[in-house]
Amino acid sequence: MAKSIHELREIEVPEDVKVVISGNTVTVEGPKGKLTRTFNIPKNISLRVEDNKVIVETFFANRRLKALVGTIASHIRNMIKGVKEGYRYKLKIIYSHFPISVKVEGDKVIIENFLGEKAPRIAKIVGEDVKVKVEGEDIIVEGLNIEHVGQTAANIELATKIKEYDPRVFMDGIYIYERE
Repeated sequence: MAKSIHELREIEVPEDVKVVISGNTVTVEGPKGKLTRTFNIPKNISLRVEDNKVIVETFFANRRLKALVGTIASHIRNMIKGVKEGYRYKLKIIYSHFPISVKVEGDKVIIENFLGEKAPRIAKIVGEDVKVKVEGEDIIVEGLNIEHVGQTAANIELATKIKEYDPRVFMDGIYIYERE
């Protein structure tokens, strides 16, 4: 496969968002808060801010470097969206056999009485900026970092995964139904 001579990705920075790049560390600050991330990138990929644009570029890129440029650009785009709008996942508590009770304590979500089990199931909340609220039959996971919000929602969903029973009969669990 031939090498690409110049691989370039530009990310538009909104007016109310500030991006600072120092070395491999990118700091994005916006109306909702601040996110910082250090990228482990090779020396031949450069990051810089010019005219309200973040530029990620490399020269003589092979397949791996092209993919890395796109990945870094996507991470920065997600950070900008996170500090501007934030991310929200909604999960639905579904049960037909035993009523499930869910509560948040510190950095854990505690799921009690799942399928009538005596021991509670525990899901970890990833990151300090993630907020989890239980509103009736819904669980709302909000935060600035898409990776932390998504992993927390996945942890809650995985905590109620059923292995021994037929999933067509026992549909009890907590399921992600909306991403914003």
